Amino acid sequence: MKELAGRLTALDPDAGAAVRVIAYFDRLAESRAGLEALVRGAAVLAGCPARLVDPERRVHVRVETDGTRRDTGTPPDPAWPAVRLSPDGTAMLWLERDGDRAGTAGAVSGPASTARGGGGDAEPGGPAATVLDPRPAQTAAPGQVPTPSTLSVVDAVILERAAGAVRLVLDRTRGRAPADDPALVETLLDATAPEPARLHAARRLGLDPTAPARALAPLNGRPRVVPAGPEAVPLGGGHAAADAAARPRASQIPSQAQPADVATAQATSRARTGPASAPAPPVPGRHTAPPESRLPAGRLGVGPAVPVLELPRSWAEARTALRFTAEGTPQDPGPRVVHAEELGGIALLAGIVEPGTEPPPDVRALETAAAITPWLSATLHAVVSTASLRAASAEINVHHSTLQDRLAHAEHLLGWPIRTPQGRLRLQLALTMRRLGRG
Repeated sequence: MKELAGRLTALDPDAGAAVRVIAYFDRLAESRAGLEALVRGAAVLAGCPARLVDPERRVHVRVETDGTRRDTGTPPDPAWPAVRLSPDGTAMLWLERDGDRAGTAGAVSGPASTARGGGGDAEPGGPAATVLDPRPAQTAAPGQVPTPSTLSVVDAVILERAAGAVRLVLDRTRGRAPADDPALVETLLDATAPEPARLHAARRLGLDPTAPARALAPLNGRPRVVPAGPEAVPLGGGHAAADAAARPRASQIPSQAQPADVATAQATSRARTGPASAPAPPVPGRHTAPPESRLPAGRLGVGPAVPVLELPRSWAEARTALRFTAEGTPQDPGPRVVHAEELGGIALLAGIVEPGTEPPPDVRALETAAAITPWLSATLHAVVSTASLRAASAEINVHHSTLQDRLAHAEHLLGWPIRTPQGRLRLQLALTMRRLGRG
């Protein structure tokens, strides 16, 4: 590598210096150097301070040009050259180089020299860091944030190689930040995978193997796993209160429209599978639902909180819960987020009604009636998801007498009464089976 770097330097100083940078970080990686050693190498090679900031793992390392570690609470300047450790992560490696000194030319000035204060050696026994020639490369205009085109080749290579090595060290020593590595999540949710492999996947995902977690099944997205921490919103009574708070006021709802029962990110919506009742107090000892900030947007099935090794069961129940969700529109009213823990015995319907099969007669009657009556779906959903007909009329912003007229017309179209307890239960089952039949 040294011979190649020497030949390249004679032809192109930037290319020769870049090869030396690659070789340097390769040697650090082979020696399993730590985070401070890697950041020190970036600082010494670039000829300016370097810092690593990873808020999720609470890592902050800053090293001066002479190799001395000197952390600071001052936030990084957005104009400094930087690189993310992963495309969707928050961890970044920065070179504290001002825009008017945007990089080095990349030539190594004479023999390799080491930084003062012992900074040249990334760690005892490690390779010596060569100080690159600080001749300026193309610079950005005053006030312009440096872009890749204004960085020298050497700065770009330093950031790329150092970030790659840092990422490996963080994953090896600190574990992955809670994320959605598809392969690890797949292993964690695979009941046929060996227990040691699933526990290893949980740790790599940042999960505590001794704490409960739950699986999430988005409609159009990869599986997710989140911890079920005490900061989550309780199930049970908490859902009813949150549902009421989430609904728009009647004055905000057009008379011919039914509001989305659950907002896109409403983490506390529940599946209403029986006649609504007054909010019940939270049940002591019940598992908690994932916080709203952890839930992906859109239709979502939420599995029960279980020990890590039982996550395959949580995933299976989350997929079942997903089938009970709706789009939350006037044409498809209903909850967009359903918790498997709240389905109870209604979940058994998912094994009876399969997508693509011939719908039951009551579902066919619903489909036929909804096709010719635009207000029908929203009105019937309001009837089965509220405590009284007056509450239902307020839900869809129509007068009580108007609702009575609509229900009389709906009973004529459906062929059974829907204002009796038995008829209301039949209607609710039909609406539920209608969702299940669509998958």
